[in-house]
Amino acid sequence: MPTDADDRVCYVISDLHVGGEEQLGEVEALPELLDFLERLERTDENAELIVNGDAFGLWEITSVEGTDKFDYLTDTYPRLFEQLRATGENVTITLLPGNHDHELAAYDEYVERFAAYNVNLVLDDSITRRVGDRVVYFEHGHQRDPNNRIEDWGNPNASPLGYYYNTLVTSRAGQLSDRGRYNWLKDVQAVTPTERMPVWLLSKYFYREMNPLLRYALVPFLLLFNVSAVLAVLAGLSVADVWSAPVEWGTAFLGQFGAAGTAIWFLLAVNVAIAGLLLLVGIPLYLLRRDVRKTIERFGVFETALTVDAEKPYEKAARERFATDDETAIYCYGHTHRPAVSQLDGGLLVNSGTWLKRLHRRDGVIGVLPPVFYPSYQLCAVRIAAEADSVAVEFEEIRKPSPSTEELTLTERLLTLGRKPDLELPDRVVVADEQPATPPEPAE
Repeated sequence: MPTDADDRVCYVISDLHVGGEEQLGEVEALPELLDFLERLERTDENAELIVNGDAFGLWEITSVEGTDKFDYLTDTYPRLFEQLRATGENVTITLLPGNHDHELAAYDEYVERFAAYNVNLVLDDSITRRVGDRVVYFEHGHQRDPNNRIEDWGNPNASPLGYYYNTLVTSRAGQLSDRGRYNWLKDVQAVTPTERMPVWLLSKYFYREMNPLLRYALVPFLLLFNVSAVLAVLAGLSVADVWSAPVEWGTAFLGQFGAAGTAIWFLLAVNVAIAGLLLLVGIPLYLLRRDVRKTIERFGVFETALTVDAEKPYEKAARERFATDDETAIYCYGHTHRPAVSQLDGGLLVNSGTWLKRLHRRDGVIGVLPPVFYPSYQLCAVRIAAEADSVAVEFEEIRKPSPSTEELTLTERLLTLGRKPDLELPDRVVVADEQPATPPEPAE
């Protein structure tokens, strides 16, 4: 049941993922988080800060077990916990567990230990708050994800598929990250959905780990692949006596340059041969891959792959909530790391985003080359407040410079010219007491 109506203002953040071993222990947005908490420490609003799941990355801490992880966190991030204590003296701080910190709901001792830092730990997987005359429903969102759903909530031994992925893959990546060039492997926890992991690894290997001489030797052949595909078609037309003019023109033109022209013609011929072989092998492989994927989807196996980016379950859950509870106007969740707001029948669906780095896949201008994963920060806090006969939802931006200059190679930056992600947060939206929400502007 929702709490009593008042003039409460709710600030919502989620998916901080504080914690982890080795390189995963670095919290890049910690300065911004401390500044945000300091601002709430000074506010004169009747505010409540709701941390909507995955505040801590307990799955990524494998060296200690149980409530010893709390000591690990307080020892590693003393400034954060002291700031939580100070902020909690001025505003209410409510911590809702997510999947990565589900263990918080498994031990009653955590409630007392967080209370010492003025943080109210909720052991349930959802809460409601009354804002003005409407009700806001909060859940982290992992319960709608088949790979991270925890059937026996509060059981410390409940381990969904995502648990094993994070303890065996993500945590291990954090331990090995500093062995690579530019320490990029620590960003593994920012790769969503996780089905992108193989492509992300290929991209980082090509642009970061591959020997520069080998990479630059491959680039000309890769760049010529598209040209070679066209030449292969033209050569086929010439052999079939359909249209031989382009081949004759090319031969005559390159013949003017003597040995240099012959070398260029040889290079193009090699690329045409390679392109032809790739096409001969690639077409049946593509057809086979498509057929296998359709079969997997038909049996429902694809839906249990390591992915956390399906939005439809949240839309369905929100509609069901709005239909069964007329007072509920806002369904707020996190988990997928994508700040967004959308209008549904009966209310608003709000995603509170993440304080992790975001990696946006961008195919380069040369399609043969691996895609580039453009890094950015889209830090935000969702502010939900009552107004005259309405409730307003507003995304407050927490500015943090893009790390693209430091983390992308010159090649990656050139390939993504004009293809930078749109980092605009959703616009302010108002839901009236008895009227549908005003439609928000499209947002990523």
